[in-house]
Amino acid sequence: MPPDTDPRTTRSRKAITAATRRLLLEHGPAAVTHVRVAEASGVGRATVYRHWPRSDQLLAEAMAAVPMPFFDTPPDRGTPTVEWVRAELTSLARQLGLPDVRAVTTTLANAALWDMGMDARRSGFAHLLAQRLSSALHVAQERGEVTLSSTGDHAAALAIGPLYYRATIEHAPIDEHLIQAAIDALGTWHI
Repeated sequence: MPPDTDPRTTRSRKAITAATRRLLLEHGPAAVTHVRVAEASGVGRATVYRHWPRSDQLLAEAMAAVPMPFFDTPPDRGTPTVEWVRAELTSLARQLGLPDVRAVTTTLANAALWDMGMDARRSGFAHLLAQRLSSALHVAQERGEVTLSSTGDHAAALAIGPLYYRATIEHAPIDEHLIQAAIDALGTWHI
């Protein structure tokens, strides 16, 4: 049986990634070492090293499990784009209020400063969010719903940046007033 379909391999990989994620969430990225992951997962250290030779690979694996659902479904024709943006930002605010999501996002941002692989992952997330939001906003502008004050990456920074800052730097809840300010920063809404 090939190693990638061996049930024991599958079980050990799942145990390792679950333990890595727990360590990250409970103790931060410095806790993600082969020794601690092996202890927490109940899997031998040699097995952990075989699957992930470097601890940064373990960290990347744990963060890869976090989905990126924001702005992934464009607004339907019956929903004003401003309401779609509000719903998406409210969902993002709820997620950033969760300790595990906050830990993963701050770890990704921090690790990206020194690790090319993590920086590529960060860049991919940023590009994906910016592209999704920008696309919806351009459609809204074509339909006459909004006159944009900024486009592309700037729109994502204007909308998401304040929420990220409030959740991660200030460690404070994101309220509807901040969400409205982020929406208003995108442009003048004609609804």
